[in-house]
Amino acid sequence: MAVAYGGGVLTGVAGSRTPEPTAVASSGVLDEAADRIMADAVRPVSRQQLDQAAVEGMLKALGDRWSTYYKPADFTSFQAGLDGRYSGIGVWLRAAQDGQVYVASVQAGSPAAKAHVLAGDRVLSVDGTSVAEESLAQVAAALRGKAGSTVPLELTRDGEPITVTVKRGALASDDVIVTRLKGGVEVVRISAFTRGVGTAVRKAIASTGQGATTGVVLDLRSNPGGLLTEAVEVASAFLDGGAVVSYEKRGEPVHHLDALAGGNTTVPLVVLVDDGTASAAEVVAGALQDRNRAVIVGSRTYGKGSIQAPTTLSDGSAIELTVGRYLTPSGKSLDGVGIDPDVLVSTKAGSATAEQRALEVLRGLVAASDGSAKG
Repeated sequence: MAVAYGGGVLTGVAGSRTPEPTAVASSGVLDEAADRIMADAVRPVSRQQLDQAAVEGMLKALGDRWSTYYKPADFTSFQAGLDGRYSGIGVWLRAAQDGQVYVASVQAGSPAAKAHVLAGDRVLSVDGTSVAEESLAQVAAALRGKAGSTVPLELTRDGEPITVTVKRGALASDDVIVTRLKGGVEVVRISAFTRGVGTAVRKAIASTGQGATTGVVLDLRSNPGGLLTEAVEVASAFLDGGAVVSYEKRGEPVHHLDALAGGNTTVPLVVLVDDGTASAAEVVAGALQDRNRAVIVGSRTYGKGSIQAPTTLSDGSAIELTVGRYLTPSGKSLDGVGIDPDVLVSTKAGSATAEQRALEVLRGLVAASDGSAKG
């Protein structure tokens, strides 16, 4: 698995539909140039290669690092990733503001985990090819491959160079892991917002098979985003209707996405975040914070407030464009800003410290809740 979630992917939103396949529009100038290149250039090149280069050039003209072109096979893999099915090494990727590519998170038990690849590692090269000029989608495609094949990686960690060789595998991820602690506390870890995550979280919160749940820690650290609809459903697990997120598309009225009815609005809730919490994950944290439903613990989030939508082209390839920017229920834009936690825990303090602080805050909420009930 290697998935580059643009985060906040606008797919399957109520009232929307999957776009019909469209072809890249022809242009007299483009056709003339393509004909001349194919006829006279010293190095032979196909029209398909020229069409791909033209599309990639158009996307570069937008100056938007989130707009991406997918070859047919890469788009198929991207869609499979959103379904939770992967082939590759078991990492999620993210891009920094300067375009550098980092490992956002690593699937437990995956080939990358076994090779000791860590979240936060910067990717320098894949299979001997530098990623300096590559998009996230291109880096993800390079990491994918036939199960059993190997891929060498050059990484940096805390400024130190690291070289590892990872054996690819066929993977199916479980992006929701629920751990029940003593006293009825549940820690719900969401790695990414793939299809089915919202249902899994709602089911976990509604379940009382192991006794009453006294409090919940929703762990969104290093979650790079995913499907916006799944993020809305996750927020719905803790809300009873009302606003979750809104966004604007050019030439259209503001779109409002509300929570489903019937969520658990009383269980004490802490949301754990860090600087790898991005996009759709920020939608969830922002909505729960704005609506005073949760205490946010950790470090400032990544700050990706844009939404991408894919369009399939006639040859099976696709372009994914930024189509809007989302706002939290209070009207805040998170793009380039992120979410400031209510209880700050520096990333330098370490993962275990952040988890312990979240549990301490939750215990305080539980005690306050019990006091209110008794009063």
